[in-house]
Amino acid sequence: MSLSKNQIQQLQRLLRGETIAWSSLNTDMRNTLIGEDLIIIKTNRSRKSIYVPNAEALKMFLEQHFEGLRGMDWNSEYLLSSTSRAELAVNSGNSKTKEIRSCPGFMVNSYEPISAKLNGKDIVIAPQEGTMLFVADWSHFEIPKEVLVVGIENMENFRRIHEQRYLFPINRPILFVSRYPQSTDLRNWLQNIPNEYLHFGDFDLAGMRIYEKEFFKYLGNRASFFIPKDIEYRIANGSSERYNAQYAKFKNYMPQDDKLLYLFKIINRYHRCYDQEGYIDRHYDQEND
Repeated sequence: MSLSKNQIQQLQRLLRGETIAWSSLNTDMRNTLIGEDLIIIKTNRSRKSIYVPNAEALKMFLEQHFEGLRGMDWNSEYLLSSTSRAELAVNSGNSKTKEIRSCPGFMVNSYEPISAKLNGKDIVIAPQEGTMLFVADWSHFEIPKEVLVVGIENMENFRRIHEQRYLFPINRPILFVSRYPQSTDLRNWLQNIPNEYLHFGDFDLAGMRIYEKEFFKYLGNRASFFIPKDIEYRIANGSSERYNAQYAKFKNYMPQDDKLLYLFKIINRYHRCYDQEGYIDRHYDQEND
C-alpha cells in the first residue's frame, strides 16, 4: 500500500482530532484501519464521515507499518508543505503493511502475582514494576474467575499503575489490561471469560461513549465504568475547553448504562471534563514502599 501526499494530509487531520469525509481515505487504507479498530464511522443521512477515538494508537500503527513516517512531527506543517521525505520513504516501507496483523493480543499488568494459564500451562502474571506483559496468544489465556479485570484506556495510567493503587482498595486480585495495539482482541477475550470488567477511562462524554460502544454493548452488566469517590470535585475543577470541543459531537448522547447517569449529569452540570491522568499520584508509591 502506498501513501500519497493527500492521504498523509488526511491522516494528519485525523491525528489532530478532526472528522473527515468517508471518501477522503482510499479504500485500502479505510479497510485496514477499520480492521484494526482504529477509526469510527459516523453516518448522517446519506453522508459518512470518519474520526479517530485514539490518536496515539493510530500514530503507533502508522509508524509501525510505514518506515518513512517514523519520527515525523505530525503537528508540524512539514507534512503538508513537502513530499520529499514522506512520500519517498513511505513507499520503501510498503512491504510492512500486511492484511494479517503480525502482533495480535494485548498488554497486562498487576500489583501482585496472579496465577493464570496459557495454552493449558500454569503461568504467573507478575511484571516487575516499570514493565508489563504482552499476551499474544490471548485465545488460550485463562485467569481465575474471581480476578477483577480493569481496563485502562490511557497508556500513561497503565504504565504507572502502582501510583494509582489507592484508587482500588479492593480485597481481590486485579488484572490491569490495555488494548494496545488497538484491536478487538481484548474485547473478544473478555467476551469468552466470566470475569467482571471495570473500565477506567477519561471522565468525559467521549470516554463514556467509548466504554459503551466498545465494552458495555458486548459485556452487559458484567461491565461497569470506574467512577472515583471524588469525581464531582475533580470535574468541577476540570477542563471546560474539552467539554465545549466535544459537545457538538456528543450533544445528543444519552448513556445506555444506568450506572453512568451520575457521571453524565455531573459533566453536564459543570460543563467540564477530567482526564484520568490526573489520578496518577507519583508520591503515593514512594510513601508506601
